[in-house]
Amino acid sequence: MPEKSPYNIDIPSTDVLSYVFRQDKTPSEDPIWIDADDTSNSLSLKQLLYWVRRLAVGLDRLGIQQDEAVMMYTNNQIFIPVLYFAVAGSGRIFAGCNPAYGVEETSYQLENTGAKAIFVEPQYLDTVLKAAEKTGVSRDRIFLFNDRPCEAVQGIRDWRSILGSEQEAEQWQWHRMSPVESKSRTAVLNYSSGTTGLPKGVMVSHQNIIANVEQSVYMRSLEQSVSPPPERWLGFLPLYHAYGQLWSVVAAAITKTPCYFMRTFNYRQWLSHIQNHRITHIQTAPPILVMLAKRPETQEYDLSSLVNVLCGAAPLSKELQNEVSAKIGLKIVQTWGMTEVTCSCLHVPGGRDDRSGAVGLIDPNAEIKLVNDEGVEVGPGDRGEICVRGPNVTLGYWRNEQATRDTFDDQGFLKTGDVAVKDEQGWHWIVDRKKELIKVKGFQVAPAELEAMLLENEHVADAAVCAVQRDPEELPRAYIALKEGSRGKVSEREIREWTAARVAKHKRLDGGVRVRVARYACEAKLIVASLSTKCPSLSAVSSNASYCGSGRRQIQQRTARRLSFRRYIQLYCRYTIQHSPRT
Repeated sequence: MPEKSPYNIDIPSTDVLSYVFRQDKTPSEDPIWIDADDTSNSLSLKQLLYWVRRLAVGLDRLGIQQDEAVMMYTNNQIFIPVLYFAVAGSGRIFAGCNPAYGVEETSYQLENTGAKAIFVEPQYLDTVLKAAEKTGVSRDRIFLFNDRPCEAVQGIRDWRSILGSEQEAEQWQWHRMSPVESKSRTAVLNYSSGTTGLPKGVMVSHQNIIANVEQSVYMRSLEQSVSPPPERWLGFLPLYHAYGQLWSVVAAAITKTPCYFMRTFNYRQWLSHIQNHRITHIQTAPPILVMLAKRPETQEYDLSSLVNVLCGAAPLSKELQNEVSAKIGLKIVQTWGMTEVTCSCLHVPGGRDDRSGAVGLIDPNAEIKLVNDEGVEVGPGDRGEICVRGPNVTLGYWRNEQATRDTFDDQGFLKTGDVAVKDEQGWHWIVDRKKELIKVKGFQVAPAELEAMLLENEHVADAAVCAVQRDPEELPRAYIALKEGSRGKVSEREIREWTAARVAKHKRLDGGVRVRVARYACEAKLIVASLSTKCPSLSAVSSNASYCGSGRRQIQQRTARRLSFRRYIQLYCRYTIQHSPRT
């Protein structure tokens, strides 16, 4: 039987704007979103609502309809909550895009969302204009977006030029959604590759967001002191990402916690902000903890204000967790989640000083089952894929019904692709990953996306991308087959540089490029033979589970049909990289 959370809470059934601005409450005038570099530059909830109303009037004037998308393309800044709540709160769909993306990546997301307007930080305007031209988006639907007024650039206006007047803003009222609308209408599109394939728009409903904020805040308050001291957060997680949106935008508004925004991450500046603003809580990912543990600059700053670190977005070893806990003298609590569960679904209670490496207990109102490769539910102590059902689970994938069907089982559980074990008390530990996904500094890299791009190179006949472990990081590596006539004409370094010019930094092939020119179908048989003889020693590695035991027959059948290059490389990588992680 699926395991239900031991906790149950009341979750408001409304829209995100009504959730933050209740009819019986006067908005606070205390600063909530604060520029970490210039604390005089800030927004309170009262100021937020003023700007949200004016921007919503402007979106109406543009003729953007209900349930149509508006894209954001910027680094962190204090007006992002304005755009987020104005778009989602007015019944439209907020879609953030990583400003590190190149033209092709931006074009893909722009076309997939069907965005009717784009709000872009001035320094990224050239990329957006090229992507807009490729996808047919009119220039008059692109607006410069910054926390300071901007002069027009290349004919593109500042976003303030479309705002409604103060009088119009006072008269503007949003539609307060019913419980049915809250559950069924998309508020945000965040992009994820899911368990396989190209990045897809995850449809996050108003109810999803509200539920996950309530769940997360509840879990972090468990086992805390009765009267905890006032908190101050550091908003350095990117706000085009689900993790940053949940905590630095919505949770900060609900808890009225001052959140100091960093525009971009720099380690020394990050340490300085913690020291100078007396930050008490941070939400982060393992790469930051590696810096805390390993980099000498850490000792130069006073981090004594920190009392709690929430770590998610990628697996964290208990050794690293405990090293940082001892070095800094604070609690590190883990969480597990993914974009498809809005942000998270497992938490270690916020007041618990857990040193076991666990990702904790099931969030309130949710339920989880662990299933093996045959789809059979497993019990405590056995590995199984995490399958989740609850109010925070996505509606599905935007404009991709097949992917949505493939992601849910016949009981309505989301198949996550992450593998865990649990104990008799309901505590969970992440032990492996089943899905085709590479995690680089907490960011997703979809192998299929890089493979598709590599096939555009004039020399590449076929390509496969996999992860190479470089403790504590994963890095993308490409194996390619060259076209006849291209051998000797292009180097691995040139392929790597060609790719780097077209993708965001975290997608670069920093794990290297390997050119394979042998008859890979024949080589695959050797790999299969090797797996057949050595498979018993691999049975404890769940990423190889589908290629062991009963799965060995499937490999032999595929080999008999001549394996595709990509399948061969997958087999090759799953065996060799697990056993030679530093090759």
